[in-house]
Amino acid sequence: MNEASGTIQQIDHAGQPALSLQAADGANCLISLFGAQVLSWIPAGGTDRLYLSPDARFDGHSAIRGGIPVIFPQFAERGDGPRHGFARTRTWQLSEQRIAKDFVTATLRLSDDESSRAVWPHAFALELTVVLGGNRLDLELAAENTGDAPFLFAAALHSYLRVREVENCRIEGLRGKRYIDAAHGNTVTSDRFDAVVVEDEIDRLYCGAPDTIVLNESPRALGLQSEGFPDLVVWNPWEHKCRALTDLPDLDFRRMICIEPALAERPLELAPGAYWTGRHTLVAA
Repeated sequence: MNEASGTIQQIDHAGQPALSLQAADGANCLISLFGAQVLSWIPAGGTDRLYLSPDARFDGHSAIRGGIPVIFPQFAERGDGPRHGFARTRTWQLSEQRIAKDFVTATLRLSDDESSRAVWPHAFALELTVVLGGNRLDLELAAENTGDAPFLFAAALHSYLRVREVENCRIEGLRGKRYIDAAHGNTVTSDRFDAVVVEDEIDRLYCGAPDTIVLNESPRALGLQSEGFPDLVVWNPWEHKCRALTDLPDLDFRRMICIEPALAERPLELAPGAYWTGRHTLVAA
């Protein structure tokens, strides 16, 4: 590795194996191999734009609260398997890494085994590629059907974004978009406002969401761009539900907002030998 161009190091984080990526311009991120979960992302010259709960569990079994969990092959309880699937509670393997002048990248891989087939009886391979550099974090999630029968799957990148005060944030770009409101009995409605403002519990699945939205937290902003993910989830548990989460401090609902690209409303059928790819880019401003 050419340290002048950046570094990729395998480290121990809270007792679990992880990757520390740093680009030549100082941008860095931390990825847990458990779940292939990006835990931290600091753009060049900036501060961490991801939220990681100080009470997150790193026991090698529990889902980690914060960062960017990988959701596969089920979204929430939309299926008969584990909530949000099993990919976020499996240890992935580093399959490729590269250090270039302007960026660093790592790819992690997960494939089926006896334990995964016990809860979801299909042959598959997943790859998550993380590209870091400047003020950008690029993620690509790819799924392959390695078996001889088609399967249905859902997927999401459950991004916990760090904010100074959630009530001062505006999520722009969703006006007129249809959403399923899980916080209010799964009613279906359309957004009538120029910006989404969080003032209470919010749990919305926007269907057919735009490719680009903006999280505006003046004087800073975060652009989110996606491809291959038709839906978008906006979630904050607010005070009452936050208190019920043992791995999230009671008042930290004010410090985070989840805005996550998703393939959730209608699971996708993947034929034997076929691939699906979803991309997500975060741009700090």
